[in-house]
Amino acid sequence: MPELATAILGWLVPALVVFGVAAIALAVIVWAVRRARRSPRARAAAEHARARAGATLVRLDDEVGELDLEVALSGALYGGDAPVSLRRARLTAQHVRDAAFEEYRAISDPAVLPDEIRRVSARIERRAGEALAAVAAARREHGDWVRANVSAAEQVEAARRRLTDLRASMGDPAALVAELSARFAEDEWRDASRAAHAALSEVAEAQHLLDQAAAHAGDPSLTALPDLAAAERTLRQAESDARTLEETHRLVMQAAQAVPGEIAAARTALRQATVTREHLEPADAERLGAELRAVDDELNRIEEDAVRHPTRTVDAIARLRGRLDLALGDARTAQQRLRGARTALPGTLAAARGAIAQAEASVVHARAGADARSRLLSAQRELAHARQAQDPVSALDAARRALRDAEDAKALADFARLSAARTGERGPAPADPGSENGFPPSE
Repeated sequence: MPELATAILGWLVPALVVFGVAAIALAVIVWAVRRARRSPRARAAAEHARARAGATLVRLDDEVGELDLEVALSGALYGGDAPVSLRRARLTAQHVRDAAFEEYRAISDPAVLPDEIRRVSARIERRAGEALAAVAAARREHGDWVRANVSAAEQVEAARRRLTDLRASMGDPAALVAELSARFAEDEWRDASRAAHAALSEVAEAQHLLDQAAAHAGDPSLTALPDLAAAERTLRQAESDARTLEETHRLVMQAAQAVPGEIAAARTALRQATVTREHLEPADAERLGAELRAVDDELNRIEEDAVRHPTRTVDAIARLRGRLDLALGDARTAQQRLRGARTALPGTLAAARGAIAQAEASVVHARAGADARSRLLSAQRELAHARQAQDPVSALDAARRALRDAEDAKALADFARLSAARTGERGPAPADPGSENGFPPSE
C-alpha cells in the first residue's frame, strides 16, 4: 500500500507542476494579449479606422443631401416620369446613414475597446461604401434618362422657372433683415444678414449662368451642360441660404413674443421652489435657498437685456430652469415635477430649435466631420422625440438632450472650421454683407 501511494504521488506531483506552469503561462499570454489590445498603439490604430469610417460616412451624408434635392427636382421637372431608382437609392442611403451614425457615435465612447472600434468601423465603411456605389449607379441611370428625354433648352427653361419661384418665395430679404436690425441686437440678426446677402448673390450668379447655358443650348457647336450644372449648384445653395434667412427671422420673432411668458414662468417656478424649501430640513433648506438666490440674481440680469436679445434670453431661461430642477432634486412631488415640466417645455423646445438651426449652419459652413454630424442627427432625433412625447417630463428631458447635442455639434463644427482656416484648407471667409443691397452692416 505505501508503495502504491508513493507511485501515485510520484505521478501526480509532476503532473500538477506541468499543469500549474501551463496555467500560469496561459494566464500570462491572455494578459499580454489583452494588454496589447488596449495598448496605445492598438488605440491609435482603432482611431485611424474610426476616422476612415467617419470620412466615408461624411461622403454618404453629403450624397444624401444632394439626393434629397435631386429627387425633388426630378419630380418637379419631369412629373414623376424619371426612373424611380433615384428615389430608391435615396431611401436606402438614408437608412444606412442613420444606422451608421448611431454605430459611429457608440464607438466614439473612450470606454469602447479598440477591437470593437475596428470591427464596427469596418462595418460602417463597408455599408456606407455599398450605399455610395448604389447612389452612383442610380445617378448614372437618371443622368442617362435625362439626356435621352430632356433637351438642354428644356432643362434651362425648367431651371429658369425654379429661379423665378425662388425669387418669389424670397420676397425682399433686405426688408426681413431691416426688421430684425431695427429691433434687436446684432448677434440676433447677423446670421440672417449673411444668409440674405449670400442668397441674393447666388440668385444673380445663377441668372448669369443660365443666360450662358441658354446661349450655348442654341449653338450646336457648344455644350450647355457645364453652365447648367454650375447653375444648379448655385440655385441649391441659394435655396439653402433663403431657408436659413427665413428660419432665423422666424426664430427671432417667435422668441421675442415668448420672452415675457418665459420670464413670468421662471418667476412662478422660483416662487414654487421657495414654498418647497419651507418643508425641507434646515441644512437642505439652506443649500436650496442659496441656489434660489443665485438663480434669481441671474434671472434679473437676463431680464435687463431681454428685449434686445430674445433668442439668447429664451436659451438662458431654459438653462436656468434646468439648474432649478437640479437644485430641487427629489424635494418636489410628482405633481410639482409635472407642472414644472409643462411650464419649462415650451422655452426649452424653442432653445433647442434655435441651437439646432445654428448647428446646422455651422456644420454646412465648416463641412464638418462625422463627430459633429452624428451629434447633430442625435439632436434632431431628440427634438422630434420631445415634440411627440405625451409625458411632459420625458419631453423636457428629450428637449434638454437635444439642446446639449446641438451645442456639441456646433462646437465641433466651429473647431473644424477654425482648424481648417489655420492650416489653409479652406478658402477665405465670405465677405461681410456690409451695406450692399440695403442691408445694415453686421460688424
